[in-house]
Amino acid sequence: MAKFYFYYAAMNAGKSTNLLQSAHNYEERYMKTIIFTPKLDDRYGVGKVASRIGLDREAEIFEGEDDLYVWTAHEHQREKLSCVLVDEAQFLSPKQVLQLTLIVDKLKIPVLCYGLRTDFRGEPFPGSVYLMAWADELVELKTICKSGKKATFNARLDEDGNRVTEGDQVSIGLNYEAQARDIFELDKVSPIDYKIPEAN
Repeated sequence: MAKFYFYYAAMNAGKSTNLLQSAHNYEERYMKTIIFTPKLDDRYGVGKVASRIGLDREAEIFEGEDDLYVWTAHEHQREKLSCVLVDEAQFLSPKQVLQLTLIVDKLKIPVLCYGLRTDFRGEPFPGSVYLMAWADELVELKTICKSGKKATFNARLDEDGNRVTEGDQVSIGLNYEAQARDIFELDKVSPIDYKIPEAN
């Protein structure tokens, strides 16, 4: 039975590596897959899914207005698809996440999404909100903070390695570091205004 999966993690946890391995597992059994990657993620070239360990492959490029249900249905009519995979899934629009649920429910094709939950301020990406809410299976891929604890947040760094706490939610090409929540200091970067009262 087809299911909708969201594999999430902080940076450098191997999300793209896992995606490429999953695609390989299907394809070595002669089962066709389609891989989507957002146009705005051009770190390794537009339309390419690449892992930090050196694996890469071409993928279909999507933008915010693309209908992933219609796209997949057309491909499925031409040649049966066994799996849909989405890299950098945090950049999906809420409508596209809904379209992915319909691929599972109407076309009966499993969908595997890989991405981040939150940005450099600890704020959820719009696509990730709905991935977390609607996926049948939530799978955390773990990585480690420099403190040795599990990392769950992504700190944005400038060219000199200094922390950046202001700017657009999406900024491709800057450096990021996976951090545990206490190292990340959520209260200092979150737009939610709260300070511990002095009496405490």
